[in-house]
Amino acid sequence: MATADTLPQAGYEKNSEAPANSSLTGLVSGIINDAQTLLRQQAEMLKAEVREDFKRSKRAAEFGAVGVVFTTVGTLGLITALAYLLHEQYAFKMWASWGIVGGLFAIIGGACAAFSYTLLERFNPLPDKTFNALKENITWQTK
Repeated sequence: MATADTLPQAGYEKNSEAPANSSLTGLVSGIINDAQTLLRQQAEMLKAEVREDFKRSKRAAEFGAVGVVFTTVGTLGLITALAYLLHEQYAFKMWASWGIVGGLFAIIGGACAAFSYTLLERFNPLPDKTFNALKENITWQTK
C-alpha cells in the first residue's frame, strides 16, 4: 500500500503549505477526481475477478456435465445388474430386488445431498477480495 512518502506530490513539498494559486475548489475537485478514479479501478477489479471466476466455473461445469452423463449411463447398467443379481443369486422376487436396490440408492443420494448442502453453506460466490478492498477505500474516504 502506498504511503504519504511514496505518493507523488501535487505541486507542493511535504510539510509545506499549498501554493497560493491552488484554491479550495481545486483541491476538492482533485479529491473528487481521485475518488472517482479509485472507484472506477475498483469496478474494473470487480469485473475482472467475476469474469475469471465465471470462466473457471464454466469449464468445471462443462466437464462435470459430461461426467454426469457417462456416470448416469454406467450407473443405470449397474443398478439393473444388481437387481438381477439379487433375483438370480438369492431368489428374491424381482420387485423385492428392485426395492432393495432403490432403497440403497435413495439412502446414498440423501447422504450426498446433505453433504452437498453443507459444502454450499460454506461457499461464498461473491468476489471477497474486491469487496473488502472497496469497503476499506470507502471507509478511508468517509473519515
